[in-house]
Amino acid sequence: MKTKTLLIPILLALFLLNFHSCSKPKSPSPDDYNSQILLSWNELVFKTAIAEDGLMTLKGVRTAAMMHTAVHDALNSIYPLYERYGFKENAHWLNPEIIASQAAYQVARAQYPDQGPVFKQELDKVLSQVEDSQEKIDAIYIAEAVARAVLNKRSNDKWNGEASYDFHPMAPGVYAEFNEHSGTPEGFIFGAGWAQSEPFLLDSPDHFRSPPPPDIKSEAYTKAFEEVKSFGSHQSEVRTVDQAHLAMWWKDFVENSHNRLARDLVAKEKLNLWEGARLFALLNMTVYDAYVNVFDNKFHYNHWRPYTAIRWAANDENPDTEADTQWNNLHKHTYAFPSYPSAHGTASSAAMTVLAYTLGKGNEYSFSMRTDSVDKAGPFSGKVAMNPPARSFEKFTDAGLEASMSRVYLGIHFRYDSEEGHALGNKIGTYACDNFLLKIE
Repeated sequence: MKTKTLLIPILLALFLLNFHSCSKPKSPSPDDYNSQILLSWNELVFKTAIAEDGLMTLKGVRTAAMMHTAVHDALNSIYPLYERYGFKENAHWLNPEIIASQAAYQVARAQYPDQGPVFKQELDKVLSQVEDSQEKIDAIYIAEAVARAVLNKRSNDKWNGEASYDFHPMAPGVYAEFNEHSGTPEGFIFGAGWAQSEPFLLDSPDHFRSPPPPDIKSEAYTKAFEEVKSFGSHQSEVRTVDQAHLAMWWKDFVENSHNRLARDLVAKEKLNLWEGARLFALLNMTVYDAYVNVFDNKFHYNHWRPYTAIRWAANDENPDTEADTQWNNLHKHTYAFPSYPSAHGTASSAAMTVLAYTLGKGNEYSFSMRTDSVDKAGPFSGKVAMNPPARSFEKFTDAGLEASMSRVYLGIHFRYDSEEGHALGNKIGTYACDNFLLKIE
């Protein structure tokens, strides 16, 4: 009996030692896992989104935001380096690559069910390399649970909701229809529903309210009017070759061009899986929120576009502006929604702020960004090659500001649209980085 009594605590100790060795991380080190899986999933989702709707809806960037956020939360449930967004439970150490790829798959398939086989092929690249085991089953289970949590959190966010809009009578500074220039059906306006979507990070669509644009009779307006009239015209005599190049080069949608840049920089800086997941999650949630916030501002101010302002200047009650009823801009197209502030400038500046923060390099960072082709005019107008295809920058803020100002040289925005878009984007990006997915100290 004495021998058996002694064996009980010994066996119990051995069991507890074995239990803890199984439940604790098995030599957990995020640095052992690179971000290649994330780059592949990111590229695949945007390729899918472009094929479906040309990025003319919020679906692509919303999917990328949910997908990368699910990956981020899943990874930090097994090894918490950063705060999480939608899944707060903890799990023991499991295969990070299975978790990342399975979480990405669950979200991508939920949003694009017709592409399920394509996403499954991408998932199997990871799953096929790992032998079947309980640990593999557990990793898949956790990933699915995290994906469900993120999808449920965003299930009623009104990303594709509709909103009514009533065109106002022609008046100085008031947005007016120009369907002959936008190429859209009569009575169509784009993005009114975006202004009512629920942000990922901001408190509400009107979280940041921009100051009003200049009064139409003011000196500031007159100066901006003359600038876009000269520099943004189709056959401008003052626009330089470089300004014409950057005007067209920046036309690619922010979610496409800036995720492409992010893939390059994540690979260049060799970010580990956790770092890369956080970067892509913050980047895409912030770009989404930038669109929501800027469109709320656009419809709040309902400000007219240069195309209308220049052609209708005889009626603007400003004696210092002169109408040109034949005026056209560089690419002979204007997007069918109000002008102020610039959506492109806002989203790009927000994205650049996030990249400066999450790469850990700060604003002073030299990089090149590549865009091979852009729409010749409006969406679905055919592509035109960019020569050269790359532009270089010394600072992230320089790139964000150039993206904003490109719209003046393109002839679709006033300078104050672009400057306020840049400022608004910086606020949104800074707010996102200061308050979400923070490093756990």
